[in-house]
Amino acid sequence: MTEPDDADLWRRIRADDPDAFRLLFDRHGPRIHRYVLRRNGDPCTADDITAVVFLEVWRIRATVDLQQTTALPWLYGVAGNVLRHWQRSRRRHREALARFAALPSPTPALVERQAQAAADAAAVLEQITRLPARERDVLLLSVWEGLSHAEIALALGTTVGTVKSRLSRARARLDPDRSLPPPRPTSVHSFEAPSPTSIDPALPAVVTTEI
Repeated sequence: MTEPDDADLWRRIRADDPDAFRLLFDRHGPRIHRYVLRRNGDPCTADDITAVVFLEVWRIRATVDLQQTTALPWLYGVAGNVLRHWQRSRRRHREALARFAALPSPTPALVERQAQAAADAAAVLEQITRLPARERDVLLLSVWEGLSHAEIALALGTTVGTVKSRLSRARARLDPDRSLPPPRPTSVHSFEAPSPTSIDPALPAVVTTEI
C-alpha cells in the first residue's frame, strides 16, 4: 500500500485527524530534532523545542494550506520561528539574572528599609481596598497605571469631570500619613478616542510560543 504524501496527511490533519498528525511527526520529527540540535547543541533543549514546533503545527493547522507534497521546508520555517522565540526568552532571562547580580548586598540596614517599605505598601493597599469601587478604579488607573484623565474616562465609560471628582474623593479618604507612590510617567499628553472607522475588526490576534 502506498503511503500518503504530506499533502494528503495535511488534509487529514486539518480535519483534526490525530493519526495523520502522528504519521507526520514520525516522518519529519527526527530531521527537525537534528536541525534544532545543531542550532543549540543541547539534546534536552532540542527535545523540548521539537515538541513545541509540532504543538505549534497542530495549533495553526486550520490556517495553513499545504500545497507541496512534502511539509519539511515549511516545518523548518516553523522550527526557525520557535528557535528565535526561545533565544529571545533566554536572552531576557540572562539580562534579568544580570540585573539581580547588580543589586546591593542584603545588609541589615537594607533589609530593615525593605521590610518597612513592604509594611508601608501593605498599609496603603489595605486603605485602597476600603475605597468605594468607583473611586478605587480611578485611583489605580491614575496612580499605578499612569493613565491620563481622558484615558481613564474612556476606560471606565464616564466623563473627565467624573474622573477628576472621584480621584479627588479617593485621595481625601486616604490616611494623610500614608503617602501614595508617585504616578507612573506617561508620554500621553492628550488623548482622543479613535473613531469607529479607524479600527480594523479583521486584524488577527498573534500568539507566540516561548520555551
